[in-house]
Amino acid sequence: MAASPVVWVNGPIVVGAGPAGLSVAACLRERGVPSVVLDRADCVASLWQHRTYDRLRLHLPKHFCELPGMPFPDSYPEYPTKSQFVCYLEAYTARFDVLPRFNTSVTSARYDDAAGLWRVQAENAAGVVTQYIGRWLVVATGENAERVLPKIDGIKDFCGPVSHVSEYKSGAPYRGKQVLVVGCGNSGMEVCLDLCDHNALPAMVVRDSVHVLPREMLGVATFSVAVFLLRFLPLWMVDRILLLLAWLFLGNLDKLGIRRPSGGPLALKNTRGRTPVLDIGALARIRSGDIQVVPGIRRFFCDGAELVDGRRVTADAVIMATGYHSNVPQWLKGCDFFTQEGYPRLPFPDGWKGQSGLYSVGFTRRGLSGVSLDAVKVAQHIAMTWNNHTATA
Repeated sequence: MAASPVVWVNGPIVVGAGPAGLSVAACLRERGVPSVVLDRADCVASLWQHRTYDRLRLHLPKHFCELPGMPFPDSYPEYPTKSQFVCYLEAYTARFDVLPRFNTSVTSARYDDAAGLWRVQAENAAGVVTQYIGRWLVVATGENAERVLPKIDGIKDFCGPVSHVSEYKSGAPYRGKQVLVVGCGNSGMEVCLDLCDHNALPAMVVRDSVHVLPREMLGVATFSVAVFLLRFLPLWMVDRILLLLAWLFLGNLDKLGIRRPSGGPLALKNTRGRTPVLDIGALARIRSGDIQVVPGIRRFFCDGAELVDGRRVTADAVIMATGYHSNVPQWLKGCDFFTQEGYPRLPFPDGWKGQSGLYSVGFTRRGLSGVSLDAVKVAQHIAMTWNNHTATA
């Protein structure tokens, strides 16, 4: 039996070729540090290319979403489309000459104390397992690596199709159908809006409380307002101001069946990763009755579901807009830097650096702006160590 190939990496091993992995590889290259980027998919940013719906746009203004060293083209709108963002990432990859090794799935990564090196095993599409060895490991698989599919009583009894939002592209196949959308985050709201635009009949399951903010107020992005206020005011006060503005612009959402959490939107984002929903039109369709809001599901039946309040709703299809989670614990072994949920134990802004040459990028729960901050820090720190090694070699 032939031995597995072994590859010595003269620089960091970067796991993930999404915005996080591309950013850190680009920042490293700018500092003269080579790296090897591994990704299980067949392209950069596979989440954006393969697992998002057609109408998706960046939820934040483009200047908050730029990767280090390259702004968006001036011709792009304030909220770039999915295809524009993918084009930007491909141009970014080419500009910084990042060459990911695609179809290479990392199955394990472990630090070898005796050798002082990381040993990363990865399997390619042909089933060949290669061991990559290097001094540094950068975890850049991000917060959205795996789908979350909740177990709901009776789901196997439902007679219609059940899919995750990662499989949803357009509302066209659902025209005239009753669709139960489980989840009320940005994806759930936007999918319901898209279904309405294609003359489907969506019902959105709102099980938990959620913050909904206007995407813009009088032409100014709500996120921009929050960032500006945080320069001068404590977070709790900014949260109070945002909630007041949300009430003025959106009204009382309790009447629509949407309850606000007790904690503020920014506080919950920072402590629990719960992103507030930025409304782009779904609330108006809820008020008009085009989108029905229903509470949690008790159990499914062949033709629909029983809700926690005892009512029953009929449905032809179910879409799980239930989000994603990190998969780091599945492959990173012998290390307690990450929690069982797959996030760094140290909160932002200190979660980018672990022990023994371990780093993380893209786990700040602050979107693409957090990705950029982490990538720059990681690249600077590795470059400093790299230069010391080079000088003494």
